Amino acid sequence: MKQQLKDFGITLEKIPIKCDNTSAINLSKNPVLHSRTKHIEIRHHFLRDHVQKGDCVLEFVETSKQLADIFTKPLPRDTFYTLRRELGILDEKYLA
Repeated sequence: MKQQLKDFGITLEKIPIKCDNTSAINLSKNPVLHSRTKHIEIRHHFLRDHVQKGDCVLEFVETSKQLADIFTKPLPRDTFYTLRRELGILDEKYLA
């Protein structure tokens, strides 16, 4: 992801990742919790390793404001319009 952003001329020291799961954020920041999660497969620790390296940072965002939801699930009309506005996408009636 860093390389792709660099190709577009955008340089970020730490890639911000918006997450609505506080447990996942805490697990990525606290290595002590890691000892209690050894039963989780290695591939799930990928993000935790990158947070520790400083490649990315997990930031909390409320579930109702999670922009990725517009791409992954059906939403009520009002929520859809709100998220669409946050993404900067215009209504079709304004394009003509």
